[in-house]
Amino acid sequence: MMTMVFAVEEINRDLSLLPGVKLGYRLLDSCDQVHTSLQSVLSLVSQTDGETIQIEKVNQHLFGASVVDQSSRSGCLAGSPVSAVIGLASSSPTRAVAQTVGPFNIPLVSYFATCTCLTNKKMYPSFLRTVPSDLFQVRGLVQLVTFLGWNWVGTIGTTDDYSHYGIQAFIHEFSKYGGCVAFHVTIPKGPSVAQVRSMADRLQSSTARVVVVFATEGQLVELFSELSQRNVTGIQWVASEAWVTASLLTSTEFHNLLEGTVGFSFPGVYIPRLKEFLQSVRPSSQPGMELVNVFWEELFDCKLKYGTHEESVGFVKKECSGFEDLNGTVVNGYTDVSQVRISYNVYKATYAISHALHRLLKCDPQKQTCELRTFTSTELLQYLKDVNFTDQFGERVSFDSNGEPVPLYNIINWQKDREQKIRFIKVGSYDGSAPLGQQLQMEQSKITWTTGLKQVPSSQCSAPCPPGTRKATRMGQPPCCFDCLPCADGEISNQSESTECIKCPQYYWSDLKKVKCVAGVEEFLSYSDSMGIILVTLTILGVSLTAVITTVFHCFRSTPIVKANNSEISFLLLAALKLCFLCSLVFIGQPSVWTCRLRQAAFGVSFVLCLSCLLVKTVVVLLAFRTNTPHSKALRLFGPIQQRVLILCTTVPQVCLCAGWLVAAPPFPFRNPDYQATTGKIVLECREPWPPGFYLVLGYIGLLAFLCLLLAFLGRKLPDTFNEAKLISFSMLIFCAVWICFIPAYVSSPGKFTVAVEIFAILASSFGLLLCIFMPKCYIILFKPERNVKKAMSVKFVK
Repeated sequence: MMTMVFAVEEINRDLSLLPGVKLGYRLLDSCDQVHTSLQSVLSLVSQTDGETIQIEKVNQHLFGASVVDQSSRSGCLAGSPVSAVIGLASSSPTRAVAQTVGPFNIPLVSYFATCTCLTNKKMYPSFLRTVPSDLFQVRGLVQLVTFLGWNWVGTIGTTDDYSHYGIQAFIHEFSKYGGCVAFHVTIPKGPSVAQVRSMADRLQSSTARVVVVFATEGQLVELFSELSQRNVTGIQWVASEAWVTASLLTSTEFHNLLEGTVGFSFPGVYIPRLKEFLQSVRPSSQPGMELVNVFWEELFDCKLKYGTHEESVGFVKKECSGFEDLNGTVVNGYTDVSQVRISYNVYKATYAISHALHRLLKCDPQKQTCELRTFTSTELLQYLKDVNFTDQFGERVSFDSNGEPVPLYNIINWQKDREQKIRFIKVGSYDGSAPLGQQLQMEQSKITWTTGLKQVPSSQCSAPCPPGTRKATRMGQPPCCFDCLPCADGEISNQSESTECIKCPQYYWSDLKKVKCVAGVEEFLSYSDSMGIILVTLTILGVSLTAVITTVFHCFRSTPIVKANNSEISFLLLAALKLCFLCSLVFIGQPSVWTCRLRQAAFGVSFVLCLSCLLVKTVVVLLAFRTNTPHSKALRLFGPIQQRVLILCTTVPQVCLCAGWLVAAPPFPFRNPDYQATTGKIVLECREPWPPGFYLVLGYIGLLAFLCLLLAFLGRKLPDTFNEAKLISFSMLIFCAVWICFIPAYVSSPGKFTVAVEIFAILASSFGLLLCIFMPKCYIILFKPERNVKKAMSVKFVK
């Protein structure tokens, strides 16, 4: 109030601003209540003619009212002698007053009403303010809270519009950044002891360690007192501008509770000569000094002769002299003008109205004159909206389309000094007009947090999910309360707080920590694998055994047991078995274009050649033992040439089938990612673009094997001395059993085991043929030479 008086007197002394015009004022107390505010503003803007004449006699003018015609409009707002009103401090009374004077375009400039609701120009067309809207403060507070990593906070408010709209805007804006409000406490007017205790219980029981408060210091005293009595510590308070610089809460009682508080305040300045002016104020019995008198009695705890202070029953206060020292032993915020904030907003409001009047009256500082003419409050309002000047502190004073100033805030931190007193330390700033990302500026190293900590406290319902995990919201709880689940195999999350895991690209796989995709491990049956070593060993064993048997047969090629049943076929069969053993090596190692094309063709042709030889041997045995004479016609018709032709005729179809298959749709190397989900590996295999080709090759082998088995089965009752049909029959049973078991094992085996199953089938069937057919003969040749005679080969000898 006194700052406005100081500003008016300063302007009246300024020859460059409103020269020749003296500003007047009238001060009324709203008592921070709606009905009192309305009563005050109505009495202010609707004075009687007598009052106006009296003011004019002392050459004082209400703002721009010196030449307003009052003859027919006395008591009517449309003809108000007051051209502008500065006030009020609270949002709820301001709304009522702004709605009342708005239709008559009487400018209302507030210095502390920050409610976002007052931005509505349809409801409050004549309202302006030198304090930013809470919308900017809310945005700044949300940026501050999220910047410090707090996503789980509580809120405290009151029942007035300032708190209601501020908390509502904060919750809405906070949720956009993924924040959650753990609780909200509303402080009622005049709370009971039970209500205060209930609110304190709520704060103590919450897991949120950060509390955002939209209230004034007077509304918080009782709650903070209760918390201090309970010795509640560890809560990080985030203050709105309404109480962030409140000296009332800096008493020793609240140190443990409120030390480390951070919040937004308006920029403070030092106004020259203001302190001297305030110290010159003295109580008086003159009308209009009632507020000063009450202040004086309260400050010095005394009673003025002309004061209005009511004494308590049985208690008599000392008498005030009226000359007490304002700058003496009494500690008060009245004379502490080192950094005025709210008063600075009043100062700017007074100067803004003056600059609007200066332009409206077309004042000329050089001629020291102004054009004194009749004007309306509507004209003044228009000029006031267009005000744009720089004050003596270098700050640009202007209003946007909503009547709002440039949103500038200081970030204040409550810190103890060496004398253990709370000081308001600036640790940053917020400029709502700056580009996004540059609005919040903070020196985090200078901040002291709750209970004097230097480390930023934590306030989270759930700890952030580390990379490699994703958030899973808990049923029925806020989004900030969640569990961290590890990403599935083949998926990653390389950032904290990931809500989803990202699937790795094809041929890539997640690492052990699930934080990055790495090239998939290529898997194939290599020579260095234990399984590969075993199969190669078996292959070499089979080839070596075949070579030994071939050598034995070659050394004893003139003996009857070798010559019987065409020794040429036996050697061809041994050669084919060597190929069968060797073709398994093509399946081992990293697949290439040529190995993929060669492996199935070599396998198919080798086994068909084996089975063709066995088929010929079976037919020869049947013919030899079914005829009565050694030189029968049937044996002559199926001589060596016919046997070779039969082998050729049964092998050529397989050769043609394999050749056509390789030409039309050859197998090719392929990186198969199908097994990544289970093994995490990429299988290098040979992809067969035409699967029927493989099944035809396998089917033809099966057909020859079945035919050999059938013919050998027919000769099962031949003489027991040496029945090769029985050996062939037994070998075919093993052969067919192996390949029948091969089919389901091949289909169900994953990855490289598919190749291993096929190699095992090749080796098992090859060993079956080799051992069943040739080992009995080698046994006779080497260990029973007496049976290796011509007579033993004939039926008559056996009988």
